[in-house]
Amino acid sequence: MSEIQQASASPMPDGVTDPNYQPLPGRLGNLSVIQQHALEKLKNEIKQEGWFVEERMDDALLLRFLRARKFDVPLAKKMLQECEQWRKDFGVDDIVKNFDFKEREEVNKYYPSYYHKTDKDGRPVYIERLGLLNIKALYAITTQERQLQRLVLEYEKFINDRLPACSKQCGHPVETSCTILDLNNVSLSNFYQVKDYVSQASSVGQNRYPETMGKFYIINSPWAFNAVWRLIKPWLDEVTVNKIDIIGSDYKDKLLAQIPRENLPKEFGGLCECGNGGCSLSDAGPWNVHEEPPATA
Repeated sequence: MSEIQQASASPMPDGVTDPNYQPLPGRLGNLSVIQQHALEKLKNEIKQEGWFVEERMDDALLLRFLRARKFDVPLAKKMLQECEQWRKDFGVDDIVKNFDFKEREEVNKYYPSYYHKTDKDGRPVYIERLGLLNIKALYAITTQERQLQRLVLEYEKFINDRLPACSKQCGHPVETSCTILDLNNVSLSNFYQVKDYVSQASSVGQNRYPETMGKFYIINSPWAFNAVWRLIKPWLDEVTVNKIDIIGSDYKDKLLAQIPRENLPKEFGGLCECGNGGCSLSDAGPWNVHEEPPATA
């Protein structure tokens, strides 16, 4: 009973049409009195200090930073301040307005990374095929800096376009992604060549867009992956590490338990074979509903 009373400290978010929606703890609609007070304190302090951005810093965003720092208001505020400074230094607003990743189709041949439809919880599915990486060919057509700019642009689209579209489709807030990292044919030498980018990409995800990882499947992990994992693991916080499921080649049943067969690309055991360049270039999903090609068996 006390938990129900605590949850009532925060009203349900706007737009909820799913009668069965039960917010997870620390989300709008399920905040304890202490968590609600932390949210109000963080918001008020930011406003008083003059750096509150009305169009971006809604309660859902502030709660992501609070959850990332276990509702410690000074730590969450520090994290958010550092993120705001990074946005200025990296030129995020300019990237959103002006960045054109015109080499996208060519990059897709050597390092496919893309959003594709949704899982059974309504999350956008993000797929990265590190095993297809050809570092020499990749950096003949792009740079690490442009790769990071593209990553940030995709994160911004994820927050501002993909999640709202998924939320509308589900009838309740969707705040996280479901990621598949395919390591088929990954070699240690390949990974070492791209480890600086992977490190920076991990830092961007954790520190600038916190609490956006829902599920994370690492599939086709080779025997040498233990050495790679020892390198990656220190870059990740404990909460992130606990969301990662490392699977070998016997991954299909686990993926299909989380992702509808018609939404999963055929190369991973699903039925989807998008037109317009295939699943990796289709950007198919509820955020692109008018352009989404049908899945075929």
